[in-house]
Amino acid sequence: MQVSEITAFLEHAYDVLNREWFGGELPRVVITIQSTPRCFGHYTRWKSWANEKEEYNEINLGAETIDRELCRVISTLIHEMTHHYCNLKGIKEVSRGGTYHNKRFKEVAEAHGLIIDYDPRIGYSVTTPSPELIAFVEEQGWSGITLARKGSCGSSGGGTDGVGGGSGVDGIEGFTGKKKSSTRKYQCPVCGCSVRATKVVNIGCLDCGCPMELVEK
Repeated sequence: MQVSEITAFLEHAYDVLNREWFGGELPRVVITIQSTPRCFGHYTRWKSWANEKEEYNEINLGAETIDRELCRVISTLIHEMTHHYCNLKGIKEVSRGGTYHNKRFKEVAEAHGLIIDYDPRIGYSVTTPSPELIAFVEEQGWSGITLARKGSCGSSGGGTDGVGGGSGVDGIEGFTGKKKSSTRKYQCPVCGCSVRATKVVNIGCLDCGCPMELVEK
């Protein structure tokens, strides 16, 4: 899988989601995949891309977390599309440099297939797909994304705690800043049985007679 293929898929998904969940109201955007180790995605409220004829807003999905479960990647895309919708409609849904999401954002996002929970640092921004959205994604037959940029933790899907800073970027879907778990997960490569430990250990699966492998977070 190439980055160009991922971008093409996200552009296709944007068009489908725009048609089915936003009534086709959203103008086209430029979708990028750039390093954002402190957030899952962002939206630029200003027209940050242009050619000789048109200007476009940008939706970026974090390169470090693009290989998450597909429904969650799609929910991040809809999260940023919700910011695009609010910008289009003149709805003030964020503050604090675009990091704090208010109840207006929650209201609009939940009308478009998301479940939004509260975090005191970033407001109503914690995003999960609704059962309806999960079913919709499954109906599309879309395949998962298997390529991601290695993050600061040295593995794909890496990233640091906390919320990405503004830098003039609105509509950040940030990490909640919860303390990282100190536990490690070990899994049998044969039967899939798993255990957790609070330190590095050598452990095996007695049923399959093989060592368990450390599962990278």
